[in-house]
Amino acid sequence: MRISLIQMDIVWGDPQANCQKMRSFVAENPGADLYVLPEMFSTGFNGDAELLENGSVGTLEAMKSVAAEFDCAVAGSVAVSDGHKRWNRFYFVKPDGSVATYDKKHLFTYSGEQNLVNAGAERVIVEWRGVRFLLLVCYDLRFPVWARNRGDYDAILCVASWPTVRRYPWDTLLRARAIENQCFVAGVDRVGTDPSCVYNGGTVLLDPWGQPVAACPDDTECLVSAELDLVSLEKFRASFPVLDDADDFKLI
Repeated sequence: MRISLIQMDIVWGDPQANCQKMRSFVAENPGADLYVLPEMFSTGFNGDAELLENGSVGTLEAMKSVAAEFDCAVAGSVAVSDGHKRWNRFYFVKPDGSVATYDKKHLFTYSGEQNLVNAGAERVIVEWRGVRFLLLVCYDLRFPVWARNRGDYDAILCVASWPTVRRYPWDTLLRARAIENQCFVAGVDRVGTDPSCVYNGGTVLLDPWGQPVAACPDDTECLVSAELDLVSLEKFRASFPVLDDADDFKLI
């Protein structure tokens, strides 16, 4: 499987402009099986209720259009609203128009995210072209029990709006999740600024040893691509079966 990670500078509160950026990145770099975008890629980390209600449907349709046109899956988190409730929703869109969704479980109370959106409750794994992906959004990365590999996934997709001031934890936690779960980890963050934070990226694909396979340069909009080698993953797990000795966590 070929995966492409898109590190972009999000235009604040403008779904149309950001969806055009998404299309341009894919059109200029065709051929991947999966394209992954940052957290709330169509609006920025924005809690405006009217914007969420009016922008979320159009964003999903744009993702479906790109997936169908380029025969790929498109994944990323979108701020959504039904007019009453709001969610930070991870969409995984396939070219046949089917959509898997994951609502961010761990809300970032430090910034008041719990006052903007509702928390999800279900852990979501998506299978695509032979690879099983666990979906995480930003702050979820800090909670290893939620992300624990129970033998049910091959790779983690973590999309984020993770600011520069906490960049070291981002790098460290991505590597920890890869090593402890013996899996690939794709961490996709944004660059640029919004009214609250500065972002310098850190988008990277890590192998099951925690080593970088591909990475974007800091402070730069870019797309990087790499192959997920499931044969080497299975050989590693078989030769060093750490997951067989894992603790049995019980999730609510």
